[in-house]
Amino acid sequence: MMPSHPLDHPFLRDPPFLRDPDDDKPREECGVFGVFGAEEDAAALTALGLHALQHRGQEAAGMVSFDGQQFHAHRDQGLVGDIFASEQVMARLAGRLAIGHVRYSTTGETALRNVQPLFADLEFGGFALAHNGNLTNAFTLRQELVSRGSLFHSTSDTEVFIHLMATSAKKPVVERLTDALHQVEGAFSLVALTDSCVIGVRDPLGVRPLVIGRKGKTHILASETCALDIIGAEFVREVAPGEMVVLDASGVHSLRPFPAMRQRFCVFEYIYFARPDSLIEGASVYERRKRIGVELTREAPVPADLVVPVPDSGVPAAIGYAEASGIPFDLGIIRNHYVGRTFIEPAQQIRNLGVRLKHNANRASLTGKRVILVDDSIVRGTTSVKIVEMVRAAGATEVHMRIAAPPTAHPCFYGIDTPEPSELLASRFDVEGMADHIGVDSLAFISMDGLYRAMDEPGRDPEHPQFCDACFTGEYPTRLTDSEGTGEGRQLSLLAEMA
Repeated sequence: MMPSHPLDHPFLRDPPFLRDPDDDKPREECGVFGVFGAEEDAAALTALGLHALQHRGQEAAGMVSFDGQQFHAHRDQGLVGDIFASEQVMARLAGRLAIGHVRYSTTGETALRNVQPLFADLEFGGFALAHNGNLTNAFTLRQELVSRGSLFHSTSDTEVFIHLMATSAKKPVVERLTDALHQVEGAFSLVALTDSCVIGVRDPLGVRPLVIGRKGKTHILASETCALDIIGAEFVREVAPGEMVVLDASGVHSLRPFPAMRQRFCVFEYIYFARPDSLIEGASVYERRKRIGVELTREAPVPADLVVPVPDSGVPAAIGYAEASGIPFDLGIIRNHYVGRTFIEPAQQIRNLGVRLKHNANRASLTGKRVILVDDSIVRGTTSVKIVEMVRAAGATEVHMRIAAPPTAHPCFYGIDTPEPSELLASRFDVEGMADHIGVDSLAFISMDGLYRAMDEPGRDPEHPQFCDACFTGEYPTRLTDSEGTGEGRQLSLLAEMA
């Protein structure tokens, strides 16, 4: 029996497979990549592109290609380098057209049926779709479609697009997709594959990124520019908010299926999600993260001996803080990059070692020092508590923490894995209370205006915010149809696993 609302399912209230309890970072759901007209093997280019986007999803990956006669698909759980390492697998993914996806699940178990791209044989032929983002009316649409006879095979909100296209009265594939897009709410960047084209779309607010690249006569779509760099492709431009681009044998065609709206790009892409070597809106992610550190120095200076990043995402802001303050930068915490969820989940006695599996204090640097720890964000605060304890145990005389984001006090509904409001540290305590909870001598977050200044804005326009910053402000740029009246804060990107 389907629950009356997705939030009623126990997997969403207490998801047993959701995450390592010592991993307190927010997670982006996925990354997408597409190739049309590859002069060399499209699957090889796609696998490399997905490898560059691995930071956007580490639980599963998939690819669909078309060889001129038939579609080929391969999807599995795990990392890109493992899933597409086999020559036999890559040989089966023949063709000059391909799309791929990396995934991080946000609710319930990572099941193979949820791994994208999703594929369906529709009236016009084969159609594959990969989605980055989150639909805020997916459950409502799903109920309506089921009541009309649709049979869903996954618990992903992405499948809603497939059924909306299948039931559309339109005929051409672009018109069917446009019809579906006009019925959904939320944030999405899509890549789709047919037997004659690759399609890319961004939602009207441009919440999630999507870029166009070119390698000779090959056209490429990707979530970030770093995925173009790895294959030696040229960055052409970003897909504009509300734009649909169709890559086919005659070139790149731009369509505008939505009315123009004020852009609300996710500011957390700059703070944490995007790779630091990517460009967004023509700006270096790395440089903007450094500038956040500079703003933090201006807003929250403190006498200290060392500026230490919480690796790896805190490094650029820590460099900016150190340069602006004149306080030496040092790697006081060393990260072990070779520990994953599969290692820590099965063994409770190992899990109890906690954060030391992934981080270790560099005692020689910390002993007797007043330390400023710089991190990108605080969500639950569990990792921060353990990091501070570890730094103090290594001999630091003072520990101050500076955070490169404002307090995360509200859940995200647009494709970021954030917990219930009651689990967000900033929704439970003020800054002083958070400092006491974490165990630091002082704690400061960048202000909203400081964050916007680091983004080349004079400050936040309260009437017309320049970014989506709902996780900090609670001001959501779209309707939250599926969660209205529930009083809950779970995002609904994946419906519950229903036995």
